[in-house]
Amino acid sequence: MNIDDLTPLLAQNQVVNFSTYRRDGRQQMSLVTVGRVGDALAFTTRQRNAKYANLLRDPRCAMMVMSPDLRVYAVLDGDAQVVGAHNSDADTLRATLRDVYRASAGKEHPNWDEYDAVMAEQKRVAILLAPTRMYAHGL
Repeated sequence: MNIDDLTPLLAQNQVVNFSTYRRDGRQQMSLVTVGRVGDALAFTTRQRNAKYANLLRDPRCAMMVMSPDLRVYAVLDGDAQVVGAHNSDADTLRATLRDVYRASAGKEHPNWDEYDAVMAEQKRVAILLAPTRMYAHGL
C-alpha cells in the first residue's frame, strides 16, 4: 500500500483524525483538513496549538482517513515534518503554506496576498506526514 491508494478515499473526505503525543505520553487528537503535497498528507496549524508543541518535542504522529460512512479507512504512521518560521525562510514557508492550501482546497486562492497576511498574522505552520507505515480496511 502507498499514498496513491488513498486518492479515492481522500476524494470522499479530507477531514482526518490526527494524533500526536503529549509530554506525559498520552495522545492528543484533533480533526484537520488535509491535502496531498508530494508523498505527504499536509495541513496547517497555529503555533499556539498543542499539536505544534507536541510535534516539536516528538515528531511521531498518525492520521486516520475515513470514508463518510466509516466503513473504509486508512491509518498512516510516521514522523511529521513541521515547516515554520523556526526552521524555514519566509519564501519557503509562504510557498509551502500555499501548496497546502491548493492541495486541501483543490483550487487557487482568490487573493494570495491576503492569504499570506492571514497566515503570518495567525503564525501558521505546515505539517506534512510522509508515512513510514500504512494499513487500511476496505481499500
